[in-house]
Amino acid sequence: MGNINTYLMATMAAIFWGANFNLAKPVVAEMGPYIAGASRYILAAAIMVLIALIRKENIPLRHLKAYLTLGVVGVFGFNLFFFLGMETTSAINGALIMALNPLLTAILAYLILQDKPSKQQMIAFPIGVAGVAIVVLGAGAHLTLSIGDLYICIANVSWALYNVLVRQVMPKNVSGIANTAGIMTVGAIALSIAAILQGDRFVVPTLATGASLAMMAVGGGVLAYLFWNASIAKLGPSKAAIFMNLVPVTSMVIATIERIPPNNAQVLGAILVISAVTFSSFSQSKSTS
Repeated sequence: MGNINTYLMATMAAIFWGANFNLAKPVVAEMGPYIAGASRYILAAAIMVLIALIRKENIPLRHLKAYLTLGVVGVFGFNLFFFLGMETTSAINGALIMALNPLLTAILAYLILQDKPSKQQMIAFPIGVAGVAIVVLGAGAHLTLSIGDLYICIANVSWALYNVLVRQVMPKNVSGIANTAGIMTVGAIALSIAAILQGDRFVVPTLATGASLAMMAVGGGVLAYLFWNASIAKLGPSKAAIFMNLVPVTSMVIATIERIPPNNAQVLGAILVISAVTFSSFSQSKSTS
């Protein structure tokens, strides 16, 4: 049951992040990338700090170095370049680039943690990436590296590094809520400083954009980070990162809800991605049971 809950949390985190690509476009168009990133994490950090206060959990300052490292890499670095990228690239290109995250995470985990990928992962990774490529190419993506694509590549590296560093430096004797609140607070401060230095002014969003921003903050921020951090603690960075393949599939499902049905290539790609995730998950479950 514990493994099932862990896989469910990793899946939900990936789904929330997949929705972010659709939600980010109107937010960036109306607010700009710097203000959008800062606003999202000011809200997310405020929610996490409030939850910690309600639960009477303190954010230990003795772990400030860890929170600075993870907040700068995983919140500031990823979100700054994510919003900069989404300003010019398409959601489908962004999803394809982020789908390469498992490979990047596995490489960094091996270099930093000497965490050698298993045979199951080695088989699942190319199947998952192939499935993602089919989904994206079937949706009409153009594999040209624009400045937006380059920003998403940098965001992808930041997130892969965060996945590895969470396992290495995340305080072990502190609750996930307190840790996430500390990480998000650092990220929110860093994003706010970047927005101020850029000279951007806060823009009051319209109701629709505000709703999208709130969903990104709560679903793609608070819940996703809590679920993802817990998943990495149980699975390790390389095993958890394969769930990122669900990100572009989520975008396809959202398109279906919007009455844009998937084509045959998208369905085939989705089957490959889900099969790769399932194979990796159940293989790991059997090996650890």
